[in-house]
Amino acid sequence: MIRLDFPFVCDPTSQIPSSVRSLWIDGERLVSKPAENVRIDSVIQLQNCIAMAGAIDAHTHIGGGKVNIARLMFSERASSSNRRSDLSRLADWKTEQALRPLSCPVPSTIETGRRYLQMGYTACFEPAIIPCGARHAHLEMGDTPFLDTGGYLMLGNESLLLEMIAEGTSRSLIQGYVGWMLSAHQSLAVKVVHPNGVSAFKYGKSIDTLEQPHPKFGTTARQVLFELARAVDALGLPHPVHVHCSNLGKPGNIATTLQTLEAVEGHRIHLTHAQFHCYGKEGPHGFSSAASDLADVINQRPNVSLDVGQVLFGQTVTLSGDLEHQWENRDLAKPRKGFFQEIETQGGCGVLPFRYRESQYVHSLQWTIGLELFLRIKNPWQIFLTTDHPNGAPFTTYPHLIRLLMDHDFRLECLEHLHADVKRTTSLASLQREYTLDEIAIITRAAPARSLGLIGRGSLEPGSIADLCIYEKSESIETMFASPKLVMRRGRVILRDGEILETCGKESFRVRVDVDDQMESFLKPRWAKFYQQTLGTAKISNQEASEIGNCNLVDVVSQPHD
Repeated sequence: MIRLDFPFVCDPTSQIPSSVRSLWIDGERLVSKPAENVRIDSVIQLQNCIAMAGAIDAHTHIGGGKVNIARLMFSERASSSNRRSDLSRLADWKTEQALRPLSCPVPSTIETGRRYLQMGYTACFEPAIIPCGARHAHLEMGDTPFLDTGGYLMLGNESLLLEMIAEGTSRSLIQGYVGWMLSAHQSLAVKVVHPNGVSAFKYGKSIDTLEQPHPKFGTTARQVLFELARAVDALGLPHPVHVHCSNLGKPGNIATTLQTLEAVEGHRIHLTHAQFHCYGKEGPHGFSSAASDLADVINQRPNVSLDVGQVLFGQTVTLSGDLEHQWENRDLAKPRKGFFQEIETQGGCGVLPFRYRESQYVHSLQWTIGLELFLRIKNPWQIFLTTDHPNGAPFTTYPHLIRLLMDHDFRLECLEHLHADVKRTTSLASLQREYTLDEIAIITRAAPARSLGLIGRGSLEPGSIADLCIYEKSESIETMFASPKLVMRRGRVILRDGEILETCGKESFRVRVDVDDQMESFLKPRWAKFYQQTLGTAKISNQEASEIGNCNLVDVVSQPHD
């Protein structure tokens, strides 16, 4: 039994009052205060500290083909601490390394795991796994130390599904297909990227509305969105359909975003990197913020959640399954590199280095739009803190972003450095809301855990997994969140004062759904029509998933939603 004494307990999921002065850990879990005669094996004094659950990143690109391509684009800057053998040098990974910039915008698996841990993160989720690349994604997530992981399967542009929708296949069979795909590829949730449009682009057609038909299948984005959202709810997946809307980055795309919310007809939906889908056409450059329009709708719709995809200034790399969007932006790459790929008619990707600059009007406006969404959406349970790593900024900028949310005066200081036209037109200065510690705990821990169905995570309630992050109180919010005093994984202290003390076991989350035994018979001839990979080869067994993922598998249980 371990007792943590005197931390300020910040846990919005529980009824633990801030006056509570101790937390107890028995084995891997937090427990209620034990009886007086129970032996306490160790006591950790935490005066002037804040205790939170381990942080959870619900949308960060950490594994898969396009992530590795991005790493290769910056290979000359990659850290020397890139090899699995470097895990033996734990004592060398000190606080000063945690606070310096990443070696490159998309670092190695080893550096990724280390730097997340050194900020207090204990679980991260890859949001874009293409079916035929699932093994590779699980392998890379497994090679990312210290973090529990899981992945979202990209559906909505694969030829087999589009043909099923075009032929009027029954909804029970579409639901069965979605369930089979999730189970076969050991995935946690369904991701949709530019529905219908990525596939149409391969046939030479650009689709920018929800009603335009696919040139081969005749399907529409509206059909794809509804069928997948309905299937996700019918299967009872904890996480809603995770949607990257059409027309990413284009002036006026707020219209498409709002239409996307209508297309699911009341089913649950999660908008990802919503900042990139929140633009109007007004203003001096025909490009304006529509954050208030989106926030007003979300404030009235409990079936909608989002992560922001905050833009922060500096060098990064954009990587996306939205092949069309990335191709259109190829001339904006800095430095001038690019990579574009399509695989197995299941999806595509584009990778472009990019630099966000304060002096550039659009970049400055994007910075304000993300912050507006954070500040205008009233319910913190509907919004998650992300930069869509690395698309808006690398994940190591999170402490800076937290300071922006908690400090109105600091936001005003930063506004002074933006493009003059943005300073004249943005409403950000008038938004005086400052996030509380409880709200930060919600958007970085509790809300992602609840949305993903991670029972016992994101909380300090008795019975929860003892993944804890202890921050030493500081006048500098940014420094405090960048360098926690203590991080515990399943009841073991694995980081103290920036120094990583030991490795820890990993878990991989996947959803457990009931799959009809006849589904493979239905899929087999259709699968062979489109894909080189056989149906049997596509399936990843539990044993294989555990081995390549270097982890224990954890089932997230499904429950049908109305």
